[in-house]
Amino acid sequence: MAQIKPFKALRPEKNIAHLIATPPYDVVTREEAKELSEGNPISFLRVTRSEIELPENINPYSKEVYELARKNLELIKEKAPLVQDFEDRFYLYELVMGEQKQTGIAATFAVDDYDSNVILKHEKTRKEKEDDRTNHILETGAQTGPVFLTYRDVEIINQLVDKIKLEVDPIYDFIAKDGVQHKIWIVPMEYNETIIKEIASVDKIYIADGHHRAASASRVRAIERESNKSHTGKEEYNYFLAVLFPKSQLKILPYNRIVFELNGLSDDEFLNRVKENFNFQEVDFSTPKERRQICMYFNRKWYLLTPNTNIKEGDSYVDNLDVSILQNYLLRPVLGIEDPRTSKNIDFVGGIRGTEELERLVNSGKSKVAFSMYPVSIEDLMNISDANEIMPPKSTWFEPKLRDGLLIHLI
Repeated sequence: MAQIKPFKALRPEKNIAHLIATPPYDVVTREEAKELSEGNPISFLRVTRSEIELPENINPYSKEVYELARKNLELIKEKAPLVQDFEDRFYLYELVMGEQKQTGIAATFAVDDYDSNVILKHEKTRKEKEDDRTNHILETGAQTGPVFLTYRDVEIINQLVDKIKLEVDPIYDFIAKDGVQHKIWIVPMEYNETIIKEIASVDKIYIADGHHRAASASRVRAIERESNKSHTGKEEYNYFLAVLFPKSQLKILPYNRIVFELNGLSDDEFLNRVKENFNFQEVDFSTPKERRQICMYFNRKWYLLTPNTNIKEGDSYVDNLDVSILQNYLLRPVLGIEDPRTSKNIDFVGGIRGTEELERLVNSGKSKVAFSMYPVSIEDLMNISDANEIMPPKSTWFEPKLRDGLLIHLI
């Protein structure tokens, strides 16, 4: 039984929401964050990526960074200003990108459900990234951006969401610089019990994006519980901020790969090694048309790779993902990339950047070869989570992205 709870959001006043809101902290580089916040003293990147205000040689995980994040949150609360709702509320958060539209319920969810796998994961987390957000939450006393959750549709909830959007005017409605429209509504309190009851009937919720945020919330709860002799289980640190979207409205984009060096192989040796496990042909397109296809960009040409008879059907959902096939039959044996989480010879490019970015990186000499992937499906994600399996890193890219700073959960 899933627990969902309304909360008193700390949030910007309506007229400055578009100036506060920023992309998630982990999808922009330091340089991009600095550029995006330039000339905007209330950009929320000054909280989530506060190192942009410090010398370039500062360790982004240092104590000074988290202390500055806390100070900047206090400054923005005063300057913007930010206001906190007086009563616990649910919120609706809608994202529109072209023809893609999705509306979710913004709320807090029980850390207990995360710890007990009512809320299911599909990725491993990295300790340094967990440490980062754990320290950020502890220092600021706030969860500054939501986890992205999904579930199999509940028709009553879908109907209720549509009803609320007709009855109530949004508190925010703006188009960000990337062209994505963001709308948020405050849900009338008369619907709180219905939402709580219907979500309680959901047996499984899935993390779509934000594994490090969720894991950090769990670690913070453990720390706070240990230090609070009067712990009751009802404190705000027992819950984490998230937006819950129905499965039917979501779309996953591919997460593409670039490789910097060929593991000591010549160009001809590399191509011959690729042919050991893949059928191989030059093509005039850059995006796979179906599963079990991978497009490879090498020496200014696109090639289509499809598994040959050496690659059998795997025993698990994960084994049969295209990203797993690429890893197990090319990246590891040919290019020596044993662990893509830690290897310095690989990087990942979100599908929103297009295959033109792959071509640019290879043509410029910054990488030697690029791989354009067919996207994982939402059903794949759910099946893998249900089976308690773990996807390879950087398997899914969700777009559009929720913005940080619009709804803040004080713990």
